[in-house]
Amino acid sequence: MILIADSGSTKSDWALIDRNGNRLGNFETMGLNPYFHNEDVVENAIRGNAPLALYANKISHIYFYGAGSSTETMCSIIERGLRRVFTDAEILVEHDLLGSAYATYDGESCISCILGTGSNSCYFDGSEIHESVPSLAYILGDEASGSYFGKILLREYFYKKLPVEIAEAFEKSFPLSKDEFISKIYREPNANVYLASFTRFIGNYARHPHVMNWVVNGMKEFIDIHVKSFDNWDKVPVHFVGSISHYFAHCLEKASQEEGVRLGNIIKKPIDGLVNYHVKFVFNHAE
Repeated sequence: MILIADSGSTKSDWALIDRNGNRLGNFETMGLNPYFHNEDVVENAIRGNAPLALYANKISHIYFYGAGSSTETMCSIIERGLRRVFTDAEILVEHDLLGSAYATYDGESCISCILGTGSNSCYFDGSEIHESVPSLAYILGDEASGSYFGKILLREYFYKKLPVEIAEAFEKSFPLSKDEFISKIYREPNANVYLASFTRFIGNYARHPHVMNWVVNGMKEFIDIHVKSFDNWDKVPVHFVGSISHYFAHCLEKASQEEGVRLGNIIKKPIDGLVNYHVKFVFNHAE
């Protein structure tokens, strides 16, 4: 049995398959990011999903693609946590950027982007990914991500810039004081995930002109910084994965059109594309 995982900072999707791509099980755990989680958290997250842990001794290979797994040191944290549960498996841990490239690849070189809790981009030539500008995470970067838009929502609420109907709805949905918000963001762990959690509320107003304006502008900023950093950005398709690109696809389409981007696939969950890629390009080639 083969286990493939796509992990963002908020949640992880796992697919248990055979070499022909037949689904034997689908699972979900919390997101596993080595910048925020150690190997104990990785182990506990998997053991906490009893149906997944049940297959621990039957899995021969694991392909894990995760946010934050961008260096050998970070990847080793995830690998050690996985090995505590899957003791007999061959384990490969890679960056979620590579996962997004695999998930969106349709045979043509492309730019593959992530718009989820965080954001990032790469160019994929069919064999390797190439990065142009770094991801600076939620404090300095993550343009057009869930945490990015969560910060805009909170700023506009406290600065009294939100339209009245949105501000009133926000107060009913989140009856917390400013100090309580500040404490959650500055004093509690996983602030990026907390900020991104507000995108569910933002989605209720996805067609409101005020909200559309800053979502489109945020996506234009992402395109300007991350997509247009590649010399051939206007010659290849630009694919997107992640919940933000999916739920705000109309804003992404508008921003792409206005910026001259050749918009390709928009995929909410990369896991299906990852399964297809491994069956088509990895398992068949290995035989």
